Amino acid sequence: MNSGRYPTQEGPLDLLLLFIKTYYYYYPFLFLLLFFFYNPQFCVDNLTIGSGAFTVGSGLNTQGLIKSAAAFSLSDHITIRALRPIIKDLADGAKKVRYNKSKSIKMMNEKQQNFIGIDISKLWFDASLLVVKTSGKQPVQTQRFDNNVTGIKAFEKWLKLFRVSYEENTLVVMENTGIYQRHLWSFCSDKNLPLYIGNAADIKWSFGIARGKNDRIDSIRLCNYAHKHADDLKATPRLNKKLVLLKDLMTSRTKLLGQMNAIKTYLKELKDINDKAVQKVMEQAHKTAIAGLSKSIKNIEVEILKIIKEDEMVLANYDLLKTIPGIGHITAVYLICCTNNFAIKVSGKQLACYAGVVPFEHRSGISVKGRSRVHRMANKDLKRLLHMAALSCIQNYAEFRDYYDRKKAEGKHSMSVLNAIRNKIVLRVAAVVNSRCPYVNNYEKAV
Repeated sequence: MNSGRYPTQEGPLDLLLLFIKTYYYYYPFLFLLLFFFYNPQFCVDNLTIGSGAFTVGSGLNTQGLIKSAAAFSLSDHITIRALRPIIKDLADGAKKVRYNKSKSIKMMNEKQQNFIGIDISKLWFDASLLVVKTSGKQPVQTQRFDNNVTGIKAFEKWLKLFRVSYEENTLVVMENTGIYQRHLWSFCSDKNLPLYIGNAADIKWSFGIARGKNDRIDSIRLCNYAHKHADDLKATPRLNKKLVLLKDLMTSRTKLLGQMNAIKTYLKELKDINDKAVQKVMEQAHKTAIAGLSKSIKNIEVEILKIIKEDEMVLANYDLLKTIPGIGHITAVYLICCTNNFAIKVSGKQLACYAGVVPFEHRSGISVKGRSRVHRMANKDLKRLLHMAALSCIQNYAEFRDYYDRKKAEGKHSMSVLNAIRNKIVLRVAAVVNSRCPYVNNYEKAV
């Protein structure tokens, strides 16, 4: 039964003849390849002759088209033979050869951009590599490495395998995971590899609706995030080991202080219940622990001061911060730690938002009419220190005391006024550090 695709009068022999007539231009090239495959030495001897015609045993002679075979190499002869139907003369053949060579060189020197996403865990990290060339994206490569020194060496070999350069054309993106990221951060700093350590919530929300997750998928998502936002991301400053030690000492001091206060609070609660004899026994039992914690805290504070004095940049920012009303030793050191010694220039609004002292509106249309309030996403430890600094300013500085009394007289809530004072302190911190000038109290001069 005829399907209507071919006329009924044409049989298989007619179709074969039609195919031969249509593709006859490719016969010389196919014959040349087959002949070279079965007689390679003969082809080399005949194609590199420096005189006369360019003739192969196929019987196809290009004499008159190409006058000097010595002007081209074997690969060029094959190129010319393949393009024989469209080559007009010697100049045209040379032009085709130069074009093919320039095209191959351009492909070899093609610009390569590397985007690496790393998902870090306690024991290992998953890395994904996306290579983008002028011709387009390459398939994503993934690999898992141990999160230790041995794993970092294997990661370096993996990068060399895919010819990843440690230049501006490469970008590494990872989430902030606290202490688990330090091996990779140190490696990128030593190799001058551009690195961006981003906020985990910000990166997660950028994915949109994402179903399912594992370490490998997360690394691929981070890789795509790096490619999509490469122009907007700012590289994280190099790892400063002294600042890392300073931050660890501050964390240890906070934990030891919390343990000591917990013991003291426990003994204070027992005092109202136990008799004097039992209370004396309990206090004696905890006396050694409290003394040991107190001694450890003092030793940590000595080390903190030592680190500050050894680094000139840290000491300069430390001295500037202490000129601001309400900023003491602990608050100044904590600000240096959480801003990486102000390695990246931050504005007062950015720092205030990070500290959680900026009120945000919560309104939409005519149905949602919430009050303006600070956001829960903030550095709670810094906010607590700024709260204590605000209380100190109200008690010891006339400017803040008058401001507090005036706002209270206007009917403002006490916490709202305190938050405004915290905001004032943060704005002055950013102004003093960015201008590199000590704080000047103009209020007292005006009075």
